[in-house]
Amino acid sequence: MDKTAGGWINGFIGVLIFSGSLPATRVAVMDFDPAFVTVARAASAGILGLALLLVFRQKRPERRDLFSLAIVALGVVVGFPLLTALALKHITSAHSIIFIGLLPLATAIFGVLRGGDRPRPAFWLFSCLGSALVARFALTQGVSASPLGDTLMLAAIVVCGLGYAEGAKLSRKLGGWQVICWALVLSLPITLALTLITLPPSLEGIGRAAWLGLAYVSLFSMLIGFVFWYRGLAQGGIAAVGQLQLLQPFFGLALAATLLHEQVSSVMLAVTVAVVLCVVGAKRFAR
Repeated sequence: MDKTAGGWINGFIGVLIFSGSLPATRVAVMDFDPAFVTVARAASAGILGLALLLVFRQKRPERRDLFSLAIVALGVVVGFPLLTALALKHITSAHSIIFIGLLPLATAIFGVLRGGDRPRPAFWLFSCLGSALVARFALTQGVSASPLGDTLMLAAIVVCGLGYAEGAKLSRKLGGWQVICWALVLSLPITLALTLITLPPSLEGIGRAAWLGLAYVSLFSMLIGFVFWYRGLAQGGIAAVGQLQLLQPFFGLALAATLLHEQVSSVMLAVTVAVVLCVVGAKRFAR
């Protein structure tokens, strides 16, 4: 299989997995504190990541790689999960998912700044158009419903875009699953300690749905999704494959409507088709 094609396939699988993150987080924070959800998911994934690194006897990163791993950890292990968990206390998952449509543009910008990507001018046209479509769709849903929630989501997008680009650059050297595992392990002493500190005084009253939501974001959103995502970004290009995230809001909205019974506008289908065309256009002019 062509390396670029493999990158798009791996990236698409990663996006599908990430699409369930916000609905699962929304369910989890109904019974758990957002801070606990943030550190518990990272600590759980960190323990599993450490086990994988030991089982497969992976060589330790070089000292010069630690700065990049710290950026990945701050961006996708702590920053994005914490900011989105706090945002979901004020807005619905259907509303928050809309902001994910801005993530491809943020990833592409950081891909140029940190990853050395150089897309053609037409790429930026399709990327900006796709983001504008998603932003416009957000306006029809009532973006000003919670200024605090919206601000938290925007901050989450910035730190996540940086973490994606930095991790993709580093995965070309260390490997996709190794990068997220090392970032999780680097954060483990802090996330494990904070998990114990923020542990609810009593687990009585915690619903099954909340436990399932926590399990999903710990195993899939925090670890398995990144195995595919970082590999896809490294193979197909950070800016190019990152455009697949334009589809994530609509996968997520479908899940929010199905699992959480949140209202989804009928306009979603038309916007989805337009966004798909933007992804196709961005892919063509990415290099």
